[in-house]
Amino acid sequence: MLFTITGKHVHITDAIKKHAEEKTAKLPRYYNSINQVEVVIDGSKKGSVEVEIIARAEHGKVFVVMQAGADPYRCIDLAVHRLQNQVKRKKTRERNKKHADGTELG
Repeated sequence: MLFTITGKHVHITDAIKKHAEEKTAKLPRYYNSINQVEVVIDGSKKGSVEVEIIARAEHGKVFVVMQAGADPYRCIDLAVHRLQNQVKRKKTRERNKKHADGTELG
């Protein structure tokens, strides 16, 4: 999985990069076709940061989450949690469509 992190108006430390990489590395566990994750941290507002996570999967599927707050670590955690929910919901919908045709025949 390709991982990139970008900082706008904020310095990305090794600790933040490692934290974001560890948290987003769990995403393919929920949706195995995710092949690229991009994390953008924007610190242009005084006293707060915005974290945007963009996960790209096969067949052009894109999942995007934004989270704002004072602590970048907390924002990353919350954004990854929201992204996991999106990915789980998408996977559930795909599985339900896949198995729905077989139940209607009987």
